[in-house]
Amino acid sequence: MIELIPAIDIIDGRCVRLSKGNYDACTRYSDNPAEVAQQFEQLGIRRLHVVDLDGAKEKHCVNLPVLEKICAATDLEVDFGGGIKSEQDLLSVFSAGAAMVTIGSVAATQPELVDNWIFSHGADRFILGADMSNGRIRTHGWLRESGISLADFMARFIEKGISRVLCTDISRDGMLSGPNIELYRSLMKRFPGCHLIASGGVSCAQDIIELQKFGIPAVVFGKAFYEGHLDLPTLIQQLSTLSPNAC
Repeated sequence: MIELIPAIDIIDGRCVRLSKGNYDACTRYSDNPAEVAQQFEQLGIRRLHVVDLDGAKEKHCVNLPVLEKICAATDLEVDFGGGIKSEQDLLSVFSAGAAMVTIGSVAATQPELVDNWIFSHGADRFILGADMSNGRIRTHGWLRESGISLADFMARFIEKGISRVLCTDISRDGMLSGPNIELYRSLMKRFPGCHLIASGGVSCAQDIIELQKFGIPAVVFGKAFYEGHLDLPTLIQQLSTLSPNAC
């Protein structure tokens, strides 16, 4: 079954969602992210993607206390991203309880530093955050164009041993417009051993069912759930009866 990974995006300690990464288009859903995480766990979720949007913008981890509360309140396997720019940031995130970290901007701007982290901590502790617009990686909370192609970015770090790649189509993120299935199918063909995590645009259960049909290993979702378009227990039951097709 496709891996279901809800996202909790954090600004000022609150659970929010942006539209296309625009910090001026922010919707607040909860003042208590730990309670939201507990709700996901009660609904049968086992993985959680937590994003420090303040950290991504400020270039250092800001919302570690929220991560600590989530990890203390649940048994969820949590990955954390946003603002991880140094070894100290990395160690602080692991110390706060994250099982894995999602790295994007630092991988694009300081790839040799990330190589050292992979060597020191193991590739299985890292998810490559491939945040993409028009085929190019964007960094620093999606505010900057890196000039690096998505395919080159993925290839470099897959070669270094990273198997999990969270690919976000920024143009669809928070828009409830449906995921870019053709993009994910093409990436699976090019990188067949990759544990690809689709992100951006999920609007309803059928979107996730379609991703599973095409063999996409995992999906991140947020707004569709927060705005009442996803019934997770029903979705989990539906997915369990389906078999993925070859990409």
